[in-house]
Amino acid sequence: MAVSFSGGAKAEICRVVPNKKCCALAQCFGVLLFCNSFTPDGIRIITESREFGYILPKLFLKAFDLEFDSFPSLESPGKLVFQIDDPEKLEIILTEYGFDHNLLSLHVNLPVVENDCCKAAFLRGAFLSGGSVTDPEKGYHFEIATTHHSVARETYALVEEMLGFYPKMAPRGGGQVLYFKQSDMISDCLTFLGAPVAAMGIMEAKLEKELNNKVNRRCNCDDANTSKVVEAAQEQLAAIRLLREKGVLERLPQKMQAAAKAREENPESSLTELASMMEPPISKPAMNSRLKKLMQISKEATV
Repeated sequence: MAVSFSGGAKAEICRVVPNKKCCALAQCFGVLLFCNSFTPDGIRIITESREFGYILPKLFLKAFDLEFDSFPSLESPGKLVFQIDDPEKLEIILTEYGFDHNLLSLHVNLPVVENDCCKAAFLRGAFLSGGSVTDPEKGYHFEIATTHHSVARETYALVEEMLGFYPKMAPRGGGQVLYFKQSDMISDCLTFLGAPVAAMGIMEAKLEKELNNKVNRRCNCDDANTSKVVEAAQEQLAAIRLLREKGVLERLPQKMQAAAKAREENPESSLTELASMMEPPISKPAMNSRLKKLMQISKEATV
């Protein structure tokens, strides 16, 4: 099965393994606050990422020294579902994060993310659990979503602290989404989280789009210029035909006749090309002057 751009980014991030228990706790905290369900009655984490599914049990073992009550085989098709329902395990997890069993709302407990390494681990967990990034060939969009409003506001501040710029925040289905739509911010964020290859993909797609746009503008400009050349040549040819029909052309100076003959024989040539055909060759402005003179004489001949 082909891996999506978002799945590739998550696979990269999963290679960044926490070395310290505090970072493992912080990363699990990000996972839990942005997962499908985290309540005193149970935890439910659903993911399509096999890489995330592989490291998730290891993260929980390092952070809490406990295992999931229910977990899938990584060979299973479709989404992977991890669950903890054991009250004793849930009590251990809630206590680690400073929550009691009667909590009404979740929030980012700041002591858990006190160090910069833990803040980074928390944001990695948040993206792995509740985030996605659009294929840059289709557009620029990075987001993490949570059902907890306090978590969204506090994560918003963490992102600004660690990255130096704010995400945008919007409601969605009773929850909150933090998101970026600027390619440079998405690239910086992916690099920070540990997905430099995906970040490079964003930058390469942007450069390719800019190059294509530049080429298209150039082609459009060239097409417009070509249309102007063709239109001007047709007007010149019409004037030369009129001068020939009225017997005026053969009475004009030799250089004027040579200009008329060059245009008649080369209706699609540019002024520069026509100028080089003269004997001796003349400048582009001089050629333009001769053709304008022919058109002026043509207008006078119709009066």
